[in-house]
Amino acid sequence: MKNTDRPTDSSACFESNLEKYARLIVESGCNVQQGQELFLTASVETADFARLVTRIAYERGARHVTVRYTDEQISRMHYDHCDLAVFETMPEWAAMLNNSMAREGAAILSIISEDPEIMTGIDPAKAVANARASHLACSEFYDALDFGRNVWCIAGAASSAWARKVFPGVSESEAVAKLWDAIFTTARIGDADPVAAWEEHRKSFAARTKLLNEQRFDALRYRNGAGTDFTVGLTDKHLWNGGGDTTQGGTPFFPNIPTEEVFTTPDRLRADGAVVSAMPLIHNGTLIDSFSITFRDGKAVDFSAEQGYDTLKSIIETDENSCRLGEVALVPFASPIRETGILFYNTLYDENASCHLALGQGFPDCYEGGTEMDAESLFEAGVNKSATHVDFMIGTEDLRIEGIKADGSVLPIFENGNWAGIFA
Repeated sequence: MKNTDRPTDSSACFESNLEKYARLIVESGCNVQQGQELFLTASVETADFARLVTRIAYERGARHVTVRYTDEQISRMHYDHCDLAVFETMPEWAAMLNNSMAREGAAILSIISEDPEIMTGIDPAKAVANARASHLACSEFYDALDFGRNVWCIAGAASSAWARKVFPGVSESEAVAKLWDAIFTTARIGDADPVAAWEEHRKSFAARTKLLNEQRFDALRYRNGAGTDFTVGLTDKHLWNGGGDTTQGGTPFFPNIPTEEVFTTPDRLRADGAVVSAMPLIHNGTLIDSFSITFRDGKAVDFSAEQGYDTLKSIIETDENSCRLGEVALVPFASPIRETGILFYNTLYDENASCHLALGQGFPDCYEGGTEMDAESLFEAGVNKSATHVDFMIGTEDLRIEGIKADGSVLPIFENGNWAGIFA
């Protein structure tokens, strides 16, 4: 953080919480091993926090920490002034950096702090071209994450622009302080030992994912008063995950801090009906709000948005499969993050306050034996393949979700926005 982004009350309590949070990210999120590389991406706005994470990683035994800083204001200048052709290729040095980090077995850490609306008004075609070029040039990097070869973690850090959006009407320093407090709350930093608390959090998912996997649902049906009336099919070998992940080599980690979801990958060819957004979506620094998407035979065939229509269109049209679903995730309306009463304008946090779906790439580890298959075999089995993965929230207080089995029998999963029946 720059000095202007630090809370005015730089008390011992804040510094202690910041240290515990950084330690949680390194030890639980990335689970950095002795002699391992850590690849950290962070904004220049959060350089102080990146330095703290780096110090703790070395204390943990990291062999080397590679830090790549970003600057979203300069990124905005690129989008405003560079031709589309610039975004259609990725610099060779950037691709080499990402791919080499994956090849070295690095833990991949992203500290996010973006201004939710920094990219409002840019040409969506440039963002789409950038996503395509990155996915193509860094295929080794993305495959390492998707197929469980490397640990990876995304966590947040407060910045002034983000804080002003979440907490308007107060001074900048107060907004930043309140956002840090909210980040600490969602990460369970108030516990005496957050690392131990997160291990208990991991265990809390086990019973529910076991129950879901035992049901072998063929499809899920969603309905609420907002207009969502939607059925999504599941593959015959789908697996529910949640509460963390494990690499192929057996290293446990948390891809997201915070996390409150259980999720799986649906059948890319089986989604029918309409879903209506329950919360705004921030994508590449642009706000999309009050939107709906209609699916037929797994494909988004119609959509609308009161705000951010062009950006929503660019997501759906990123490539030939970005119009199909790669994730269904279940989050109770009574989740701890929802109960903070804060709209974070950041998908990492908001998706953990609401049931959500994701357009684009599916998860190999959500298909039985999927991490041992290649992308084409997974695609044929129903797991979507795309250069993008964009979560959007549809969970409401009156949401009902039913699990439908192959024999036609139905079991309630959610009633009134929360776990129901045997899952409660």
